[in-house]
Amino acid sequence: MLTLHGSPISNYYNKVKLALLEKGVAFDEAYAATHSSDEAILNASPLGKIPFLTTDKGALCESQVLLEYIEATWPNPPLLPADPFAAAKVRELTTFIDWHLEIVARQLYGSAFFGAAPLSEGNAARIRKQLADNIAAFKKLAKLSPYVAGDTFTQADCAAFNNFPLVGMATKAAFGEDLLLAAGIDYKAYLKMIGERATAQKVVADRKAAQAKA
Repeated sequence: MLTLHGSPISNYYNKVKLALLEKGVAFDEAYAATHSSDEAILNASPLGKIPFLTTDKGALCESQVLLEYIEATWPNPPLLPADPFAAAKVRELTTFIDWHLEIVARQLYGSAFFGAAPLSEGNAARIRKQLADNIAAFKKLAKLSPYVAGDTFTQADCAAFNNFPLVGMATKAAFGEDLLLAAGIDYKAYLKMIGERATAQKVVADRKAAQAKA
């Protein structure tokens, strides 16, 4: 049986969960804390990161690896185009969202969401510039017509739906300005559109339920 391990509060967990739901794959969910020292978890995800999958053949970690495995194992409905170049463009967008937007914005989360001390003026300026540059670069690649990669829901949307809100909220908290909106990326309308999908509603409902218990 396929089991997704992690937490419904995690954006990368929800990236994978949304893909599984979109494909109608039967799977179980099991809670696992990030950076766990549990040996069983470390055997499946050696850095203690979530999410990870356990399958009949063994375990897999890293969210994009999980999406690629899911796509190869359950190709329909597709979350990547059949054309190799178009598929690569979706992967390109997903990489930008995960690594050049969310991971950079993650440096703000401690002070923005968890009560950590404010960043130094120099660090804040450095992160703001990096995000502004990366968002401008992403905007050159993204279609948002209406989906991130064009007219079809893809892996890039699994990433964007779960990462855009964090980038927006963190930059608003840190800088007094949502840098996505400031760059002309109307992700609020995009989130509303994706949020009408039953799969996205399931992800959001489960996240909110988990947050209420935290």
